[in-house]
Amino acid sequence: MGGSAALRVVLVKPSKYGVDGCVERFRRGFMPNSTLPHLKSLTLACEAGEGAEVHAVDEYVETDLDYLRLLARKRGVRTLLALVGVQSHQLHRALDLCAYASRNGVENCVIGGPHPMTCDTAMLQDRGVSFALSEAEVVWPRIVADARRGELQPVYGRDQRWERELDPPVLIPPSRRDLSRYVVPMLGVYPARGCPFSCNFCSVIRIAGQRVRSQPVETTLASLRAAKAAGVKLVMFTSDNFNKVPEVRELLAAMIEERLELPFFAQCDTQIHREEDLVALLARAGCFQIFVGAESFSREALRGARKLHNDPEKYARIVELCRRNGITSHFSNILGFPGDTEEGVLSHLAKLRELSPDVASFYLLTPIPGTEQYEEFLSDGLIAEENLDRFDGSEVVWRHPHFSADRLRSLLVRCYREFYGFADVAAKVGGVVRRTRDFRRWQALYAVFGHSALSRLAVRSGTHPMAGGVGRVRRDRAEDYEGLRRTVFGVGRAPLPRGLQLSKDDEESNGRSFRRAVSSGI
Repeated sequence: MGGSAALRVVLVKPSKYGVDGCVERFRRGFMPNSTLPHLKSLTLACEAGEGAEVHAVDEYVETDLDYLRLLARKRGVRTLLALVGVQSHQLHRALDLCAYASRNGVENCVIGGPHPMTCDTAMLQDRGVSFALSEAEVVWPRIVADARRGELQPVYGRDQRWERELDPPVLIPPSRRDLSRYVVPMLGVYPARGCPFSCNFCSVIRIAGQRVRSQPVETTLASLRAAKAAGVKLVMFTSDNFNKVPEVRELLAAMIEERLELPFFAQCDTQIHREEDLVALLARAGCFQIFVGAESFSREALRGARKLHNDPEKYARIVELCRRNGITSHFSNILGFPGDTEEGVLSHLAKLRELSPDVASFYLLTPIPGTEQYEEFLSDGLIAEENLDRFDGSEVVWRHPHFSADRLRSLLVRCYREFYGFADVAAKVGGVVRRTRDFRRWQALYAVFGHSALSRLAVRSGTHPMAGGVGRVRRDRAEDYEGLRRTVFGVGRAPLPRGLQLSKDDEESNGRSFRRAVSSGI
């Protein structure tokens, strides 16, 4: 147990293994990972990270294997490898990179993100790799300090899932080289975390809680200024319900006053239809697209998913408000709810085309490990897939009462193909040209035409449009690491996990937040 030493921190957002066993890589990424710049900024801001050498790697857009040289011992320096933002379908890749690094002398490895935060990883613990079960702010400074001493603990954050208040550092934007790896130079920014709703297919409330917590407005503004100076052309506000951020109007007003003119994308819940003034303010501040989780036109399906705040009769109002303000609308849709039939899916598609949001994305209902829905499906014996790599929203992993897996996949392809018909896309592009004449114009056109072209190209090649990017590259495969995974973790494939329970304090915090949301009419 030595004393403090020089430290190299390697932050990696792991990719996933595709159905062919290859690591998913793309010549140009579609959406950057938001956690990497956040963790890099947090590392350099904390006392233990002072003077550290920090590297950030997004595996989805690393088209060669040069970065693997960072996953090896460096003379006179301790290395901390952190696999960040690990979702269930990325767990095997994260385990393999840790095993590879351990074999090559890396002293400290830690895995964090949605999967370890919501799923029981006990059988993988105490094997020389640490697991972070909470938000980075809760544990990251301690992890960095322990890694510098070579004394990493097996588990961090067991008793507290999230910080009660947010005060992160200003984001250090990616380099121009890293920005060039994406179709458009973009950056993800989290002005707030948490969600007041209780959808049973979503794990956000078990990751970030049901109270919406904002970071200081000035922190967000400073991050946006730095991003623009660094060459960022598009910002994604990746908070789940941007319209529920308490300080959203203050932030937008400041962006307008400063004339930042940095086009941005925002996720809003469907209750945005009530907030005409907020939509107008979003447009003036630079919003070129609003993403809405519509999911279904069936009230029965929405009730079954506990997405009670969605009213399908208000969807048209959202599209109309967006058009009036020169904002493109993006509706997310889930196919394969338990009560869905083929007739119902085709009816959904027809209604969506008639509604005509500018952009739509379609996913297959996936019981994500760590969610309430997953626990129910697992207990009922409905889960048909044992490989976590497949739990990504594009594969059928459970036994649907009305569909075969092949039929549901074919309907997914049909929805993309018909929604993005040439005549429909041409009309929407023409609408963007007419409605959006300010600094948001090119981003709005990219959102509509680019997403349309990407979607048609993807389904033609048999991949999901949101898989990660364009120009697939194959460099390594799961079989290259299989022996290492067995040696370090004792498994060829991680078993389907049970959910990780919240602490008593976190459960009580969620309960209080939910009651406040109900009493306020959310």
